[in-house]
Amino acid sequence: MDKRLIKFLAVGGLNTLFGYAVFAVLISIGLHYTIAVLIGTIIGVLFNFKTTGKLVFDSHDNRLIWKFFAVYGIIYLLNIIGLYFLKQISVDIYVAGAILILPMALVSFGLNKKYVFRERN
Repeated sequence: MDKRLIKFLAVGGLNTLFGYAVFAVLISIGLHYTIAVLIGTIIGVLFNFKTTGKLVFDSHDNRLIWKFFAVYGIIYLLNIIGLYFLKQISVDIYVAGAILILPMALVSFGLNKKYVFRERN
């Protein structure tokens, strides 16, 4: 297994818990799930850019933030689609959000590795 994936999951674990807590609080105060995911994603991206870049991919290049945002834009859309379909089959929205954490983390790692923090030769 790629050591960076293990680091990514470890660094992302804390961010994920925080992001899910933001999502759950926003749902509990009545926000629509699309807005709750959007706010959680934005906060997560801002926090996660530096930790992922430095601790996982050993990058200090701040110019990559736009690619990082693009990846999380894709993750946001995939998350919304997943929540929509799980909601259609009567999965509780809190449970649906939790179900999607690991798949979204794996997709995020793959996209970040390939498009954002790729090794330069």
